[in-house]
Amino acid sequence: MTSQPHSSTSNTDAAAPAAWFDDAFAGAPLMAILRGMGVERSVRLSETAWDLGIDSVEVPLQTDEDEQALLAVVAAAAARGKSVGAGTIITPEQVTRAADAGAVYLVSPGLDPVVVRAAQEAGIPILPGVATPSEVQLAVSLGLTWLKAFPATWLGSGWFKHIRGPFPQVRFVATGGLDASNVDEFLDAGVRVAAVGSALEDASQLERLAAVLRARTGSAR
Repeated sequence: MTSQPHSSTSNTDAAAPAAWFDDAFAGAPLMAILRGMGVERSVRLSETAWDLGIDSVEVPLQTDEDEQALLAVVAAAAARGKSVGAGTIITPEQVTRAADAGAVYLVSPGLDPVVVRAAQEAGIPILPGVATPSEVQLAVSLGLTWLKAFPATWLGSGWFKHIRGPFPQVRFVATGGLDASNVDEFLDAGVRVAAVGSALEDASQLERLAAVLRARTGSAR
């Protein structure tokens, strides 16, 4: 995945972030979130994800070490033609820091229009977190069609079946509590992408995640 973020934020380009995520997640219905794992572990697990066939890797930014981990993962990704996202973006200042570190998409735990606008003005696609119909509706009004549903296991897979009724155009990335034991349940409920983290360090889970990829894309390595 070598797509770069779109730079324009005009109304005529409202579909640009959606198209970016369509392309970014086209190869696999899984993504990796590497929260608080340090520099070496983050790079190692990123490589595990890429070897498995998971192109999308997110490094949450909460500490100075996380920023160093993001820089290291971005460097490793460049050698493979991959793109890396930055997560836990909750302020406009973090939008700038993440972009400077080389992140090409952003992820937030919640929906803050100020942060969304900052990302749009910077030309960086963003996945804000939602958990209610009101938040989904607000996100749609901000021009977003790709959203992060968090915390996914607390919401339950049934939430996605219900929310698709009034919002059929919205595509969801489910995060929070997912691993090899339940990703199929959420994907079957209509989730476009399921995010995993520590499962990448469990050999038995890697085998099951590879089976998910083979079954749904035929592309597990």
